Amino acid sequence: MLINPTSPHQGDSWLERNIVDPSERHDSPIVLETKQLRVFYGENEAIHEGDLKFPEHQITALIGPSGSGKSTFLRSLNRMNDGVATVKGQILYRGVDVNQPEIDVYEMRRRIGMVFQRPNPFSKSIYDNIVFALRRRGVTDKATLDEIVETSLKQAAIWDEVKDSLQKSALALSGGQQQRLCIARAIAVQPDILLLDEPASALDPISTGKLEETLMTLKQKYTIIIVTHNMQQAARISDYTAFFNMGRALEYNETSKIFTRPKVQLTNNYVAGDFG
Repeated sequence: MLINPTSPHQGDSWLERNIVDPSERHDSPIVLETKQLRVFYGENEAIHEGDLKFPEHQITALIGPSGSGKSTFLRSLNRMNDGVATVKGQILYRGVDVNQPEIDVYEMRRRIGMVFQRPNPFSKSIYDNIVFALRRRGVTDKATLDEIVETSLKQAAIWDEVKDSLQKSALALSGGQQQRLCIARAIAVQPDILLLDEPASALDPISTGKLEETLMTLKQKYTIIIVTHNMQQAARISDYTAFFNMGRALEYNETSKIFTRPKVQLTNNYVAGDFG
């Protein structure tokens, strides 16, 4: 069970004028928020200024050069850096600080799901990939499992492609199909938030297009945060964009403003392709 936070946050983001509060721009409530987040790999501080707020049912893109900290930041949001890095500060999921040691990490990850850079289906059937976590949680009724499989695969826009081969190995699917299967597997447990770390980096343009269409549909039910190196992709699918550089969330605003009139010169250089 998740617990309530015990200590209030003191202080504000390092550069308030360049970090937009989406709650002031949009009717959607804030579902996830980071405060004074700092991430260390040993003595190396990978994230040192990353105060962001993520609005419900919106897609937020995290962009920036390699090594800027965006993937480290993303993985911290559902404690995927546990045992790898030291994460300090608050990660507030609907007001609950999930960065506390007494938090049930497995329950939290059910609510904040993650899809990785490369498709990682289990060496099982398509059907068993979807129901694996459900069965481990004690769901055994076949009619219930069948319904969840169909619903999840439909939401991930892959049902029509696999409905007649649910008992075949997931490893026989194409890369793009495997990635959408992994999304279906993630949403089968009914999360609130989906984190995606460059989910299209290994896909061809057609599969990438299908994945983007899927994400645009999924935001009606889920809050989505995606790391991408593809500027066109960020511009196409996201509502908000955060630009990271050298461990900082340097600028955060509506995507249209980040790509047309950013406030920070480094942001402008990056989205214009003049960075580095």
